[in-house]
Amino acid sequence: MDPLTLIVIVLALLFNFLNGMHDSSNVVATMISSQAFAPRSALSVAALANLAGPFLFGMAVAKTIGEEIVSAQAIDVAVVLAALIGAISWNLLTWYLGIPSSSSHTLIGGFLGAVVMGAGWGAIRISGLEKVLIALFASPILGFVVGYVVLRITLLLCWKATPRVNSLFRRCQLLTASALSLSHGTNDAQKTMGIITLALVIGNYLPTFYVPFWVILSCASMMGLGTALGGWRLIRTLGYKFFKIRPVDGFTSQLASAVVIVGASVVGGPVSTTQVVSSSIIGVGAAERVNKIRWGVAQEIAIAWFLTIPATALIAASTYWLLQRALLF
Repeated sequence: MDPLTLIVIVLALLFNFLNGMHDSSNVVATMISSQAFAPRSALSVAALANLAGPFLFGMAVAKTIGEEIVSAQAIDVAVVLAALIGAISWNLLTWYLGIPSSSSHTLIGGFLGAVVMGAGWGAIRISGLEKVLIALFASPILGFVVGYVVLRITLLLCWKATPRVNSLFRRCQLLTASALSLSHGTNDAQKTMGIITLALVIGNYLPTFYVPFWVILSCASMMGLGTALGGWRLIRTLGYKFFKIRPVDGFTSQLASAVVIVGASVVGGPVSTTQVVSSSIIGVGAAERVNKIRWGVAQEIAIAWFLTIPATALIAASTYWLLQRALLF
C-alpha cells in the first residue's frame, strides 16, 4: 500500500477515535446529569454499544459518504487526506473550547473544500450532496419535534404517578441510552468507513465500492475506544447548561434521539448526532416550559454548527493546496 493511502487510513481512524471522544457527550450527558448512572458506568455502556452499532444496521451511510457525493475517478488520495485534516483540526478546536459542534459537519465541510480545490465543482454529485444536506439540516428539526412529542405523551401517561416513577425512568435509561449509543455507532462510524473505502477505491485496492470487514472492525473499535475515554468538557455543556435534567428528561431525549438517528441510518442519511441530541434535549425542555431553556447556550451551539462547514471547507482547501505544493517538490 502506498504511503499516502496508509496515512489516510491512519488519519481516518484517528478521526473516528476523536469522533467517539467528542460525541460521547451526546449519549452519556443526560444519563449522568439525571443521576441514572455514574460517569464511568455511563461511558462503559456507551462504549460497548458504540462498538456493536456498526455491525447491526447495514452500510447505507458509508455508501452515501464514499460513493454518492463525489466521483472516485475525479479525485486523488490527497483530496481525502486534506478533508480529514480539516475535519480533525476543527474537532480538536471545538473539543478544547467545550463547544458541541458536529463531527458530521466537519467531515462534509472538509470533503467539499478539498474536492472543490482539487477537482472543481464538476467532481461533486449533486444528488448525493442534496441527500446529505437534507439529512444534516432536517434531522435537528426532527429531533426537536420528536423530543417535544415524546415528553408530552410521557407526561400524559404518568400524570397520576407518584415521585417513585423517577426510579423507573432511571432504570429505563439503560435501554434508551444503549439504543442511542447503537444508533450513534451505526451512523458516525459508517462515515469513516465510507472515507477509507473511497481511498481504497481511488488507490485501486478495491475493484468496486464495498466495505471490507477489517474496515468495519477497525472503525467500530476506534469509535468505542474514543467513547470510553469521554469528552468531559462537552458532557458538562449538554448535561447541565441547557436546563436541569430530570430522569424523565433523560429518558425521553434519549428515546427521541435514537428514533431519529436509527431512521436516518437505515435510509443512508448521514446525520449529526450532536445536533439531534441537542435539539431533542431542547425539545424536551420546551415541551415542559419554554422559558426553562437557557437559550443563550443554544444560540452559541447553533452559531458553531453554521460555522463548521465553511470553516472546515476552508481549512481542507488550504491543506490540499499546501499538499500539492509539497508533493510537487
